[in-house]
Formats: sequence, structure tokens, C-alpha cells
Amino acid sequence: MRGVVQLSPELEGVQALLIASLALVQRRFADQLRTDLPVVNELCAHVERYHGKMLRPILVLLSGLAAHPDATHAAPESLLTEDHVTMAAVCEMVHMATLVHDDILDEAETRRRGRTLNALRGNEAAVLLGDYLIASAYHLCSQLASQDHALAIGHVSRVLCAGELLQIDHREDWSLDEPTYFQILERKTASLIAVACERGALISGASRAAAAALSLYGRRLGVAFQIQDDLLDLTGEEGTVGKSVGKDIEKGKLTLPLILHLATADQRERAETIRLIQSAAHPNSIAERASLADRLLASGSLARAHNTALDLVADAKAALETLSPTPARAVLERMADAAIDRSL
Repeated sequence: MRGVVQLSPELEGVQALLIASLALVQRRFADQLRTDLPVVNELCAHVERYHGKMLRPILVLLSGLAAHPDATHAAPESLLTEDHVTMAAVCEMVHMATLVHDDILDEAETRRRGRTLNALRGNEAAVLLGDYLIASAYHLCSQLASQDHALAIGHVSRVLCAGELLQIDHREDWSLDEPTYFQILERKTASLIAVACERGALISGASRAAAAALSLYGRRLGVAFQIQDDLLDLTGEEGTVGKSVGKDIEKGKLTLPLILHLATADQRERAETIRLIQSAAHPNSIAERASLADRLLASGSLARAHNTALDLVADAKAALETLSPTPARAVLERMADAAIDRSL
């Protein structure tokens, strides 16, 4: 199953349980979206191709295992419930909706090495399908026994949208600072990952302290993951990354390497870097993007951004130390490392 980190033999039991549980999540996801309208089913089937690592569903399940009060002595397969599967599917639906809408905002044409919905069917269909996904997520989440889960999903959806609006407001803001950049990442990426971890724990009956520790783990993991995504957008190749690259530059979005570079550059270097950013925003500006990447490499800005992601991963793993040592916790630690090494 994609997204499950390659594990040592002693952890293979958790991996097998994740594979079986993710199959249930995908089935719950598909069943919830199914309708009597063939055109809607066709669009939903296309979006289901966006399933990649399934990071958020995996985190719901692993957090449910790691924080369960019986985690140290009960069989792992006895700890996951239908509610875990439902919450995992809900988090994936919300995430999928953000992907569909992000592709519209970025005018992206490729995702998961295939055509985006907006490229195939236009922005109108893509906007409406993103809305359909969000509505479906709320409908499914309302089936859980506690209203608290639905309130959490509703809240995080608002936070995600606010983060996106904040980022749009700072397009072509060449003075964007680190605190604002991290606020954007905390809202538009880390918030949903943190909720996935927290909800998985709470569904297992974990203490508020354990749920808070997993929420912190997810928040740090989410920011590290997004920094790595930003690095790949600057330096990666579409065939390797599996989606359109260079979109942050095209849309005038400053990411951490550029913020770090501009903050330390002298007046001449700053002016030249901004000129390159603006030139690289045009389609097929391969030479300008390469020149910009070379400057970021030479100034050490790429390395500093990568080290920031490494520090965040270390913080995420440290948050897990309050939990009992179990195979599920060990997998969560491996996943933190995998967030910035996409070859895992």
C-alpha cells in the first residue's frame, strides 16, 4: 500500500494492519461519494486517482493505535474501530477537496502524474467537485457518535481556507517574513494533519494529554512536510515529483528558501533575485528557474530551509516520547523521517 513506510520485520504486523485498514478507508471514501448521477461518479472516480501516500488516514489509524489505553498489551487489530475508519476517510476527503481547489488556484495541469480535474473539465466542474467533497466529509463525520469530531472538522476546514486566503493576500510580497510564512503553513497544511492525529487518539479513548502530544506531533510534521514540498517545487522535476512544479514562483508565492535568501541579501543581490523570481514566473522560463535555484544553493538558503525541516521532524519525534513505546509509535517516528525523504 502506498504511503506505508518500509518497516523492519518486528513492525510488519502494524504494516499489515495498516494495509487492511486503508483498504476499508478507501471503500468508505468511495461509498460516501457514490451518487445516482453518472457525471458526478465519473468526476469522483478521477479524483480518487489523487490518493497518494494517504498520509492523513494513516496518521488517524496510527495515532489511534499509539495512544490507545491498551496499546502496550492488547492485539493491535483489536484497537481500531469503524469510527477510526470513518474519521480517516473524512480527513482524506477534506484533503482531496483542498487539492482540487489548490490546482485551480495554481492553474496546475498535473497531479499524481495525470491530468488535474481543472485541466480536463474546467474550473467550474473542479470548484463544484471540491465543494461536493467538503459536503460529503461533513455528512460522513456527522455519523460519528460525538459531535465534537464534527466540530473539529468544521473548525479545521475554516482554518485551512483562512490560511489559503492569507497566502493569496501575500502573493508578490517580496518582504514576506518568516513568522507570516509559518502561519500560512500552520493553517493550510499542518492544521489538518494535527487534527487527524488528535482525532485518531481521542476515538481510542486516549487522555487529553496524549491527544495533545499527537496533535503537536502532527503540527510539526505538517510544517516539515510543506517545507519539503516547497523545496521540491523549486528544485524538483515534474516527472520525479509527480505533479506540476514551479507553481509557487508562477503565482508569486515566496517560500522559505527565498525568504531566507532575500533576508540576508545585499541590495544588489536582492534586486537581482526579485528580477529572477519575476522572470521565472513566466511559462517555459527554465533558464531563469535554474539560475534562481543556483543562487539559493550558493547562499545556503536551500540547506537552511532543509535544516529547518529536519529540526521540525526532531520536534515531532520528541512529542511522541510521552507515549508508551509500541510498534505504532515506532512507525510514527519513521513517518516523521519520511516526510523529508520522499524516497522512503
